[in-house]
Amino acid sequence: MSLILLENCPRRRIHKILEHKWNSMILYVLSHNSLRTGELQRCMPGISKKMLIQSLKELERYGLIDRKVYEVIPPHVSYSLTEIGKKVVEPLFMLYEWADKNEDILDIIEQNMEKAN
Repeated sequence: MSLILLENCPRRRIHKILEHKWNSMILYVLSHNSLRTGELQRCMPGISKKMLIQSLKELERYGLIDRKVYEVIPPHVSYSLTEIGKKVVEPLFMLYEWADKNEDILDIIEQNMEKAN
């Protein structure tokens, strides 16, 4: 039996949405609370503001997050999950729970990569 993952199959389509390394983490963080850009950045050390903004725009175009602008000075913008975003984040909870329980396996994988380089 051969497995063929066609370009438009659901498995490849979800990978396209989540292929950027920060997208799944942004969705996960926003699943807990609506946040402003700076708050989001503090929740994910290592992401640059430019990369965060780029990822937020992409997720907004997909319809997974809402961007709410408050008419105050200085401008206040917050991000939250849409109903679709809440559905997409559900399997991420399982993946991240697995990662928490299997940190030793992740350590081995990272060590294997270091040895290979």
